[in-house]
Amino acid sequence: MNAQKGFTLIELMIVVAIIGILAAIAIPAYQNYIAKSQASEAFTLIDGAKAEVNTNLEGNSCTNATAAKNTIAGKYGSLVIAGTAASDASPTASTGCTLTYTFKGTGVSSQLASKVIGATLLNNGTLTKNATTTTVDADILPKSFT
Repeated sequence: MNAQKGFTLIELMIVVAIIGILAAIAIPAYQNYIAKSQASEAFTLIDGAKAEVNTNLEGNSCTNATAAKNTIAGKYGSLVIAGTAASDASPTASTGCTLTYTFKGTGVSSQLASKVIGATLLNNGTLTKNATTTTVDADILPKSFT
């Protein structure tokens, strides 16, 4: 008799089914990982904007007189520094300055496309979430920010 060489069709089908199940679990987890990593750029830019805001607060304003310095461009979106009051003058410890990061419509995760992260930077350096302007899902944001 001849010895069997190779795999039977049923064995190959079982392997393909196992790979399919693993892929069905891994792909959504990978997409969440990508969205979280892209969302982290907003907080990196916000952290970098703290120095600019503190410099502006020396002049009793959240924003710089040079409008171009109030916007910081990133790879996945842009950060805009603004005051919470209409006059943008003398923000108090309770109102602070508004930082709004808007994601691009293309070239980012579908979970983040055209979404916004709104934050308030208080005069004491504390960063808080602006729930009215933030449209990004809470599970994508860092736990310390939600």
